[in-house]
Amino acid sequence: MTYQVPTQDIRFILRELADLSGVLALPGFEEVSDDLVDAVLEENARFVEQEIAPLNRAGDTHPAQWQDGEVRTTPGFKAAFQAFAQGGWQGLPHDAEFGGQGLPKLVSAPVTESLNAGNLSFSLCPLLTDGVIEALSMVGTPEQKSRFIPPLLEGRWTGTMNLTEPQAGSDLALLKTRAVRQDDGSYRLSGQKIFITYGDHDLAENIIHLVLARTPDAPKGVKGISLFIVPKRLVNEDGSLGQRNDVYCASLEHKLGIHGSPTAVLLYGSGKGDVGEGAVGYLIGEENRGLEYMFIMMNAARYAVGLQGVAVSERALQHAAAYAADRVQGNALEGSDGPVPIARHPDVARMLGMMRGLTEGARAVAYVAAGFRDKAAHAVGEAERAHFKAVYEYCVPIVKAFSTESSVEVASLGVQVHGGMGFIEETGAAQYYRDARILPIYEGTTAIQANDFIGRKIVRDGGKVALEQIAGMRATVAALRATAGSHADALELIAQRLESAAQAYEAAVGFILGHIREDIRGVFAGSVPCLMLAGTVHAGWQLGRAAQAAAAAIQAGSADPFHANKIATAVQYAAHVLPRAAALEAAVQAGGLADRYVHQS
Repeated sequence: MTYQVPTQDIRFILRELADLSGVLALPGFEEVSDDLVDAVLEENARFVEQEIAPLNRAGDTHPAQWQDGEVRTTPGFKAAFQAFAQGGWQGLPHDAEFGGQGLPKLVSAPVTESLNAGNLSFSLCPLLTDGVIEALSMVGTPEQKSRFIPPLLEGRWTGTMNLTEPQAGSDLALLKTRAVRQDDGSYRLSGQKIFITYGDHDLAENIIHLVLARTPDAPKGVKGISLFIVPKRLVNEDGSLGQRNDVYCASLEHKLGIHGSPTAVLLYGSGKGDVGEGAVGYLIGEENRGLEYMFIMMNAARYAVGLQGVAVSERALQHAAAYAADRVQGNALEGSDGPVPIARHPDVARMLGMMRGLTEGARAVAYVAAGFRDKAAHAVGEAERAHFKAVYEYCVPIVKAFSTESSVEVASLGVQVHGGMGFIEETGAAQYYRDARILPIYEGTTAIQANDFIGRKIVRDGGKVALEQIAGMRATVAALRATAGSHADALELIAQRLESAAQAYEAAVGFILGHIREDIRGVFAGSVPCLMLAGTVHAGWQLGRAAQAAAAAIQAGSADPFHANKIATAVQYAAHVLPRAAALEAAVQAGGLADRYVHQS
């Protein structure tokens, strides 16, 4: 199926919901005009549709291959990556000081989404490289920045992050990879890392691994972890590539989905390469602060994975909508001269409406968060920056968890729309389901995001940001009821459901704050329902804002079907998804009792 970037919806969200004009007015974006943003979006759509999206199926059916310690990617990926690098896409959001283009995150977010929608497996390589660039930009030494960042921005090198080990999983306190300091100030690393996305490949001339490891005298637990730069090939003083380092791919994982992305088992210090035993690495920052530094990369990746959720949802939605429009089967319930496209049947229409609502709602939440991130970095006043920083950080686990969990639901609905044909691999619908399933797992499972959301986002500030967001929802309810026109009944339904959902959200926040000290286990037993409640309501809020803006456009004379469709999507979401808020709030409150009665076997 041909993929089309939803540029009209992207532009609508940027301008009507995410305050693009306000972001472009911030210091540092003086040279970024509205016309430039449009040009970037148009060129990105052309690039994705013509060069990246056509490789999506090939990545699934012809995955990366490992042989004798070397990895060869899917045919076509290497040429596509060269085109990606030459187009300057890797440097889009990064600082111009080292060769980036310095565009707002609000502009790079839709570019990232589109790339992932075109080909999720391919886009994982640039995603990890972005995280390495961001981490080095914030905590690297001047020499490390000048040596490693420019080639990463140019696409000549790529980056990875190495956290997980066989015995550790998500518990990084159990890491065993060892780093021993050498007389010249470098370190020698030995150990094994697993689940390393693009840990080896043939797309670029070098790979820069950011590796968590322990020094011999490090404290136990997470306080004894340090962060190291370990290049696949060492880098000479003049920037040229030197000896092959002692880091090798032992195998590739065989996965449920994202087949085109090589997920590597990496061995450090196995005595291979040209440098002797032990991979040569360079400390980032101070010893024993590695997890703190790695969280810079992890948080960037978590937001980006949220965009991946939006991307897979959009791809599955387009696939299902096209099939439902073409597949003729059964007469219309209200009567018809003959069989009609299945999109005419009420339940298929319901499923497509839910798919669209979950996709467009998650997209809006993500883009609005990106605008907060730009304001946190560029607003003039210190208090204003601090405020937007807190709001952005509050939104990150929502973006990551809700978007990715929704992508699994949307992809599953896409299979259901296809009926039995959806279960057949040749139709392509199943790939999105398989690809989506990793998204709620990697870069921190939904439960890890939920624990962060409860402990660091709601409890830490006494619910301040949460209650501010809920106040904004109530303002939208009032705006919906004040909007005149022919869609008043639709806007009233959205307002009623959003109002009820916001009440459930507020009740859940109040329950958490009121019980966290006396029943911490019970509160955290309801952490995932709480986070999904937040995501459900935030998406409904943004769809409500979209419906209000669309109704105002229609009232002003717009005959563009896009505006009527935005209202229809918000109505579908209000009817079929927002009612979940009450059930999720009930689950939050019953979490402690349910936990006490959990079956022990």
